[in-house]
Amino acid sequence: MVRILIADDHEVVRSGLRATLEAQPGWSVVAEAANGKDAVAKAAQVVPDVAIVDYALPLINGIEVTRRIRIRNPGTEVLIFTMHDSETLIREMLSAGARGYLLKSDATTFLITAVESLAAHKPFFTGKISETLLESFLVQGQHGDMLTGRERTVVQLIAEGYTNKEMADILNLSMKTIEAHRASALRKLELKNTAGLVRYAIRNKLVSP
Repeated sequence: MVRILIADDHEVVRSGLRATLEAQPGWSVVAEAANGKDAVAKAAQVVPDVAIVDYALPLINGIEVTRRIRIRNPGTEVLIFTMHDSETLIREMLSAGARGYLLKSDATTFLITAVESLAAHKPFFTGKISETLLESFLVQGQHGDMLTGRERTVVQLIAEGYTNKEMADILNLSMKTIEAHRASALRKLELKNTAGLVRYAIRNKLVSP
């Protein structure tokens, strides 16, 4: 039996994935989530073998979801499921503990193979993603000013319109820590205000315009 959690904010995507996955003998989708906070909570409840996590989840993005799932349930493998093949996202995904990365455009061809690999605790990357990883490795010294995963999560929540208090509640952090992450993001990105952070978030696909 392979127990699977699907976290994606589009119901049609979750339904399509469920139908494909449950057509495999012995596979069961044991939970679905439409936002990052729900994904973390349900993963703790059902402890799936594989969690398929969309990067662009509301409330908490896929990288932070991955980090929390892996800390609480080290036996759960995470497959990042996204439209984007950004070097930054792939690097952060690896750092957070995910061992698979699947583009939504490749799902028809590779979804079953990806889940099989992760269920066997083996990594999965398509050829295109492997090339991106190699390129990122070769130029990794040039990215000293990139945001941390937590800073990206704060920027995403800012762009989604949450207040400092709401962000503190969502992330279980103090308001002082939220302010520190906001200030650090502004400094690293050389921006002056919240509007700049919102534009950055839209440009880098942290939120939809």
